[in-house]
Amino acid sequence: MMSKNKSVSTMMLMLIAVLLFGMAACAPVSDSECNSLRAELDTANAELNRLRAEIATVKPASLEELLRQRRSIRNYTDAPLMQEEVMKLLWAGQGITVAWGGRTAPSAGALYPLELYVAVGNVENLAPGVYRYDPRQNKLSLLKEGDVRKSLALASLGQSSVADAAIDIVIAAVYKRTTAKYGSRGERYVHIEVGHAAQNICLQATALDLGVVTIGAFEDAAVAKIIGMSPDEVPLYVISVGRMK
Repeated sequence: MMSKNKSVSTMMLMLIAVLLFGMAACAPVSDSECNSLRAELDTANAELNRLRAEIATVKPASLEELLRQRRSIRNYTDAPLMQEEVMKLLWAGQGITVAWGGRTAPSAGALYPLELYVAVGNVENLAPGVYRYDPRQNKLSLLKEGDVRKSLALASLGQSSVADAAIDIVIAAVYKRTTAKYGSRGERYVHIEVGHAAQNICLQATALDLGVVTIGAFEDAAVAKIIGMSPDEVPLYVISVGRMK
């Protein structure tokens, strides 16, 4: 995982590259100006080489490091998420990993009773609204236009993190997919499975240097109505995600 300092260094690297390009295109009008530009170019080159060496040492965080770093974060900045980050979070929760349809989280009997929704409020190139995640196509389908974060926060017993987050992922379950095979015991299997999926999302958020908190305190009927769930779907988790302060 690349830390905030590493991310800043990457941005500096890009700025330096632009500066170098500008210098190369500049035609000095005097020897003194030319010498001055050469000195600036040497300084910029030295910084560029230093940053290249620094970035070359960055390695992806191990699972052990992500587990150690994961925390419940409820305070976020106003900075937007990128659409790519949103897709990585959803894929971590229910993405398909093999040709026959196996997913990132284990499921009793490979029956996959979970459905993922995302209430988008502050994401680059993604309009505010409620979307359903399609794991087979790894894409989003717009279900409802408009920002529902405040309504979702009220349904979540007034928890401000839900309103302040850039997105809120809502995990729902269709129990009959599992109970049709396992009977009442299948309800337990569904609850175990949603924990698997939520932890995957939390670890992916940690890897992306994002703040995340899982929420189970909410009014089921209100959340289902806000999201626009079908009658056979029951909301089990709200997961708020945003950039950390």
